[in-house]
Amino acid sequence: MKISQSTVVCQCCGSSFSKEAVRLPNGHLYCPNCIQLGRVSSDLALVHQKEPARIPQAVKLIWAGKLAPQQISGSQQVSKAMKQKRNLLLWAVTGSGKTEMLFKGITAALKSGERVAIVDVCRELYPRLQAVFPEIDILLLYGSSEETYRYSLLTICTTHQLLRFYQAFDVLIIDEIDAFPFADNPQLAHGVAQSRLPKSSLIYLTATPSLKLLRQIKDDFMIEKIPARYHRRPLPVPKLLWWNKWRQRCASGKKLKKLTQLLKRLLSQNRVLLFCPSISLMEMLAEHLKKNFPELAIATVHGNHPRREEIVTEMRENKYQLLLTTTILERGVTFEKLSVIVLGANHRVFNQAALIQIAGRVDRKGPPSQGEVIFIYDEMTKAMRQALREINAMNQAGIKAGLVDEV
Repeated sequence: MKISQSTVVCQCCGSSFSKEAVRLPNGHLYCPNCIQLGRVSSDLALVHQKEPARIPQAVKLIWAGKLAPQQISGSQQVSKAMKQKRNLLLWAVTGSGKTEMLFKGITAALKSGERVAIVDVCRELYPRLQAVFPEIDILLLYGSSEETYRYSLLTICTTHQLLRFYQAFDVLIIDEIDAFPFADNPQLAHGVAQSRLPKSSLIYLTATPSLKLLRQIKDDFMIEKIPARYHRRPLPVPKLLWWNKWRQRCASGKKLKKLTQLLKRLLSQNRVLLFCPSISLMEMLAEHLKKNFPELAIATVHGNHPRREEIVTEMRENKYQLLLTTTILERGVTFEKLSVIVLGANHRVFNQAALIQIAGRVDRKGPPSQGEVIFIYDEMTKAMRQALREINAMNQAGIKAGLVDEV
């Protein structure tokens, strides 16, 4: 820890505190911000192992897919940034196939013996990369992981796990850079900075960069913008459904006719993912809907649900026709034959980025299924207007570039 006359700075996470606020009974100082990774205190020394020399490797990429023209452009820019040790923002719409655009660049980096880290929804990405890089030992690190650390050329981890590394990675890829927990978190930004080698490549992936992010990176990053999905179909444009007193109706279970009629129509063609602004409202509404639709397989999921991963897997396996969720599923999941409802789209939890990401859950892969996105609201918000404007703008840009067939 770096200690001055009145303050202390944690060398692990970069957090700063007054000495009196973090003094232990034995007189030593500690960092409360990264204590979940193991206590860092002034009586301990942080050590790191020097990176070994980079030795070229034999690497096989096993992938039978074919990149669409816009994906080829993204893949080339990613590879170029990695090779030249430059920074890149890959700004690509939801469902564009960003992961596939990384394969070529990652393969080249691994062949050079370079270390690559990907910060993403770990347990979603891990099996996908295992399949395409079957001969590479991939290290998977997340909060409850039981895996013991070992040196690996390819690491998949959560953002917080970067705090365990010091000047380790030649390539660092961060997905959903605009989202929780990374957004506006100086501790995690410190982790990103210290985990990279001085000469390295930083790749940001997102569909919804904020103006603040774009301003921050404008001098240091190349930007590759991809306005269309690989299958050439337009982004689903949300439809607006005004429903007065939606919160009270869903909590009481009375006068739900507008919602139940909508569900009947959508469920006649697809399964439905229903986003709710809070856990409590979601659980109450689920009980009412189970009474209205006793024949339906209905489930709920949220960030602290003990069966969260199992429920998501079961949804992929078509075991549920209706899944109620919080914003925990706004990113990083793909279900086929799906329509989406955002209940209370005017609620403050649904900002512009969240609404765009939620709309992007529909028609991501598979044959067209006429999936719809419905925003239920009782007051129009700036976030709703911005989300609609951005989705329409991306579709028009895709058409103009010849990457979208129809709207």
